[in-house]
Amino acid sequence: MSAPPSTLPPPATVTADSTSGTGSARGTVKAAPRGSRLRALDGLRLIAALMVAAYHYGGRDGEISEAWGGSPSLQFPTAHEWFAYGCLGVQIFFVISGFVICMSGWVPPAARHRPSQDRASRGQSHLRSFFASRASRLLPSYWVAIVLVTLVFALPPVTYAAVSPSDALVNLTMLQQPLGVDRVLGVCWTLWAELRFYALFALCIVLPGANRQRVVLFCAVWTLTAAIAEGANEPLLDLVLMPEYAPYFIGGIGLYLVHRDRRDITAWGIVAVSYLIGQHYAVDRLWHAPDPEFFSFRSSAVIIGIVTLGYVAVAAIALGALHRVNWRWLTTAGALTYPFYLVHEHLGWVSVGALHQGLGLPSYATFALTIAAMLLLAWLLNRYVEKWMTPLIRRRLTGQG
Repeated sequence: MSAPPSTLPPPATVTADSTSGTGSARGTVKAAPRGSRLRALDGLRLIAALMVAAYHYGGRDGEISEAWGGSPSLQFPTAHEWFAYGCLGVQIFFVISGFVICMSGWVPPAARHRPSQDRASRGQSHLRSFFASRASRLLPSYWVAIVLVTLVFALPPVTYAAVSPSDALVNLTMLQQPLGVDRVLGVCWTLWAELRFYALFALCIVLPGANRQRVVLFCAVWTLTAAIAEGANEPLLDLVLMPEYAPYFIGGIGLYLVHRDRRDITAWGIVAVSYLIGQHYAVDRLWHAPDPEFFSFRSSAVIIGIVTLGYVAVAAIALGALHRVNWRWLTTAGALTYPFYLVHEHLGWVSVGALHQGLGLPSYATFALTIAAMLLLAWLLNRYVEKWMTPLIRRRLTGQG
């Protein structure tokens, strides 16, 4: 069961950093109260998730055509051309990920300078906490999604083939892609990109301790070495440095620096360079010359426009321009995005087939009900899996219980 690279990575916790706003007094962004959520980012995450779902259900051919009983272009004669742009939700989400991972990995000064710990011990403690936070956030719903999709695909009425038992077990490690194992979830490729980003950030920033100089240097070195990797066409460098995805993570990190100090010209430079490179990769990977044999045609101008809107939206949040977007339901929306991301594609095929071909529902009704069903399943995963497993895993990994 493979799927094209077009899905969202998992969210980090989006809470305002109590140190946000340090820097020159005139250029700082007013800090939100400690622990308060940046709910506008939750809303943006939901929009990106729905973009990707639209792409999977109506913006491409493949297994979804079997679910519809024909190409989605026949089900959505006009909308399918717009649904095809939904894959760009991935780029937007990588920018968000860069922002929130830098925020969560930036340890407050009080924690960095505990006199009872030497520097090495503090670094190891921060690294352990960072690892525990990421593992406890990623694994619970992921494990359940792997089991759930494998079991559903093994049911006799379902026409999609499940992976082998051995491959399904390897999928539980999240290392199936580098090991060349069939994926249970087509979306897993983005998790592999996220894991590599976490590893780079943890080793270069979290372990030695985050500060502005170190973060700026990290962004600069990663940008340069990713460009070298692209030019060298060396698989190992591509694997480690991810030149195609690095600009979006780096752009999000730069926007977090802007969040800390809006007059930081170096941070704005990081954002600008990452945007310029990022739009290049988006166009290079997603644009093609008009061809009637292709499912749809994506305009390069629209591709650039969507990437631009993604950067602008995160920048507006970083600058506090969307602080009024603070509705409580957005917190729930943000919590549902990751489990929704995990289950929506493959189980969506089953839902579309059952509703459209089985019950004969119209295309748009099937589309809407499938989205609703996947959101309900995501809520169940969040409520009955993540709510108790996430803190349990975090406590065990940090040695607190």
